[in-house]
Amino acid sequence: MRGGLDIRPWARNCLAVRKRSEFDLVVDVAIVGGGMAGMTLACALAQAGVSVVVVDREAPERALSAGFDGRVSAIALGSAQMLRGLGLWPHLDAAAQPILDIRITDGASPFILHYDHTEVGVGPLGYIMENRAIRAALFAATENLPGLTVLAPCSVAAVDTEPGGSSARVVLADGRTVGARLAVAADGRTSPVRTAAGIESIAWAYPQVGIVCTVHHSLPHNGVAHERFLPAGPFAMLPMTGNRCSLVWTERRTLAEGLMALDDAAFLDELSWRFGDHLGAIEVIGPRWCYPLSVTLAKSYVAPRLALVGDAAHTIHPIAGQGFNLGLRDIAALAEAVVDARRLGLDIGTDSVLRRYERWRRFDSIVMLGVTDGLNRLFSNDIPPIKLARDLGLAMVDRVPVMKRAFMRHAMGLAGEPPRLIRGEAL
Repeated sequence: MRGGLDIRPWARNCLAVRKRSEFDLVVDVAIVGGGMAGMTLACALAQAGVSVVVVDREAPERALSAGFDGRVSAIALGSAQMLRGLGLWPHLDAAAQPILDIRITDGASPFILHYDHTEVGVGPLGYIMENRAIRAALFAATENLPGLTVLAPCSVAAVDTEPGGSSARVVLADGRTVGARLAVAADGRTSPVRTAAGIESIAWAYPQVGIVCTVHHSLPHNGVAHERFLPAGPFAMLPMTGNRCSLVWTERRTLAEGLMALDDAAFLDELSWRFGDHLGAIEVIGPRWCYPLSVTLAKSYVAPRLALVGDAAHTIHPIAGQGFNLGLRDIAALAEAVVDARRLGLDIGTDSVLRRYERWRRFDSIVMLGVTDGLNRLFSNDIPPIKLARDLGLAMVDRVPVMKRAFMRHAMGLAGEPPRLIRGEAL
């Protein structure tokens, strides 16, 4: 315990931290936010010899508790290659459920879009794993990582950057200061760091929420993920290890409060007619969660000595399960830009390094935001002419192999020119 801050044993190694008179700590990179995005970036940079401080307001024990986050993440194949390359997979393997097939249907329509992993021949389409397991893997993998210091629970009072300045200054709530060549905002969709830096964002809220719970079923799911479009929004059944599925149930905001207030039996009745009987008898295990759905897109991903990653840069509708994958691609691109500059002896926080990162990531993020927003608007209604058009579209994609494989490769994170970590290569 130092200054009221719990410096976890897995994050006490400060060998790469240098003290200077103007700062209490000096590192290469200071990351504000120690969630899944912040800790993954810290892991990637520290493994490449970059000294890092992560500051997070949550105590690690709370972040790992069962009640902290009930969601799962769909990990695309490219993202899985990155996590393997960072040495996280031994900590994740037991919690990772391979996705072998994806079946997309529109209500009671007979048309179906079916993605089969054998059609691309590179193993599973991806994996489903609990966010809690990802956090635990990150903490375990960084326990004795040289050059990485985590301050948690700890709040940030300010992040000061100036055009032309030689460093960023992170002021902690207890008065201590951290100096860094580069500051990174990984502090979520409402990102106080982004706001304080004067970076504007485009944002809107959907009239929907995501109800999340875990369901046990009597029959095996065989690694099949289902997404069923209903008038209120998509209803996703995501296979987990064992005979379990995570449900991401998009519902109108006006109805969600009533659904969440139902007793277990009534809630199961509402769930059952949407879920169907293809997996046998079902029961809800554990608590239910309810999350508001919204979109945020920062107008810039960088500022002097500052980069945004993950939800601080963009949040999208969960309709395609791509939110965390977008964040991992941010991390892979920023880590590559920083490490390449450092190896050349360049200042890692200069405008040229940051603009390379922004150019690399912005187009992908905007395209994914547009696609997910468009799909949600297209499918979250029951207007007959629109329903007919989208059903014919699903059928067409399913019957055109070239188009279908292109969609599958994009969903797997293998399209375009991904960063080295996404390709499974070392930094």
